Amino acid sequence: MLDRRLTAIARPARAGLYVAIGLGLAGGLLVILQALLLARIVNGAVFRHGPVPAGLLLALFVLFVLRAALTFLSEIAAHHAAASVKTELRRALMKRIVELGPAYTVGEGSADLATTLTDGVEALEPYLARYLPQMALVALVPLAILATLFPIDWMSGLVLAVSGPLIPLFMVFVGHQAEAINQRQWRQLLAMSAHMLDAIQGITTLKLFGRARDEIALIARISDDYRRTTMASLRVAFLTSAVLEFFASLAIALVAVIFGARLLHGHANFFAAFLVLLLVPEFFLPLRNLATHYHARMSALAAAQRIFEVLDAPVAQVSGIAIPPKGAVTILCRALEAGHEPGRTVLRGLDCEFPAGLATAIVGRSGAGKSSLAAAIVGFIAPSAGTILIDGVPLSVLDREAWWRQLAYVPQAPRTFAGTVAENLRLARPEADEASLREACRRALLLDVIDSLPQGLSTRLGEGGIGLSGGEIQRLALARAFLKDAPLLILDEATAHLDLETEALVAEAIADLARGRTAILIAHRLATVRRADRIVVMEDGRVAEYGTHEALVACGGAYAALLRGAAAPTETPCVR
Repeated sequence: MLDRRLTAIARPARAGLYVAIGLGLAGGLLVILQALLLARIVNGAVFRHGPVPAGLLLALFVLFVLRAALTFLSEIAAHHAAASVKTELRRALMKRIVELGPAYTVGEGSADLATTLTDGVEALEPYLARYLPQMALVALVPLAILATLFPIDWMSGLVLAVSGPLIPLFMVFVGHQAEAINQRQWRQLLAMSAHMLDAIQGITTLKLFGRARDEIALIARISDDYRRTTMASLRVAFLTSAVLEFFASLAIALVAVIFGARLLHGHANFFAAFLVLLLVPEFFLPLRNLATHYHARMSALAAAQRIFEVLDAPVAQVSGIAIPPKGAVTILCRALEAGHEPGRTVLRGLDCEFPAGLATAIVGRSGAGKSSLAAAIVGFIAPSAGTILIDGVPLSVLDREAWWRQLAYVPQAPRTFAGTVAENLRLARPEADEASLREACRRALLLDVIDSLPQGLSTRLGEGGIGLSGGEIQRLALARAFLKDAPLLILDEATAHLDLETEALVAEAIADLARGRTAILIAHRLATVRRADRIVVMEDGRVAEYGTHEALVACGGAYAALLRGAAAPTETPCVR
């Protein structure tokens, strides 16, 4: 099954593979011509005692050079074909991961996916560039040699015809064990990558809690398990090669003994015997090469299983084709049920409304479903029940890319990428000029920080925003929202990592940004939601109450309890 799928993904590059196979076959035919020419030269030199014609030596040299050139060109064509397949496969993997969205990547290890995209795809190259062409050559070249040998000496041809198929049969026999070992080896590589990434990212925590040595020991054990599995895989590969070499050597020896006995009794001539002995090793060469690359097939199958798991992962929701309404929109959630993980519902029959042109804050205790609601509105997770209406149009029928162009989203943990500050800002609007970038930074209270950097907007940031503090990264994400200037604004803890003084200033900037837009503000620090036109209080995936700050405080219900830091009352007069 995996073999068929791997062969299928190579179809776009089959022209290059056909060229590689054709060049390899041409090289195999040259081997036959080379053997015929060499046998003629040696036969003439030994039995006729005459000078070797210079033309024959020149022709032999030309065949040597031409064969080397064909081998080189065949390798180049195969590797070009494999490179194009790898590029397309990485594009398809990245496209599928983007389609699956954050709801999928939350449940998958980032190191796992990164290893699959890099080492996993790279592991397919030996299969594509060597194993697949060799599969064709192993049938074509030996058949051409047999067709040459049978008219010369049918006994030798019969020996080769019987012994040749033993090698592929033995490869199939050991293939099942090798495949299981390689699958285990690949899973352990993914686990080791994940542990190493966790250890590097959490090195501060490990050192502060004195657990660094324990983590080192754990990684050492995982690495040793991977080493043992790798050695087991290599043992099978070497054992396979040794057995196949034994079969090939035995067949060659058998042909040599048969011809030796016949030469002694005068039943064969030297030319035929020498020609057959030259061609017999070449008969087994494609079979030996196939055995050598058979281990590459096992490694490719192990990597391909994980690649196809990602490619076959079902997309939770398929993008529609309807164009979303322009400008500020009213968002209505009806009986909404959803969750980031399959089988785990966070939103439970939620009903709420986000009026056009107003700022609505969502508050609640941790785990109430605030971020899940924002993810459902953005379109990152698909509701298991209920619907989300955008000006009366179901979100499920809207073109997802067009919908995302209509909104600016600032998550709890904004992401920066390796590159300049300007490049990170232009994620929101690629065509923005420097004046627009500086204005967005000014409104996000980041301009003074940018001007203090060594190269201003051209300063390069390291991985994870190295070069900026957590609060500055948060403000950079806000600057993106200012730069995008979208009619829908969703801020999930946009003032996290900010000190109280900066938070108050940023809150004013957010209020200015939200004016005239549909704004959804998720906050744990309730001081940031007082300016909102409406406040929605969530409990256990449902709306517990809603209203203005003053009205909710006067009700003395769940919102008032959150302000006091106390448990919410069992019943509240503000329940919707």
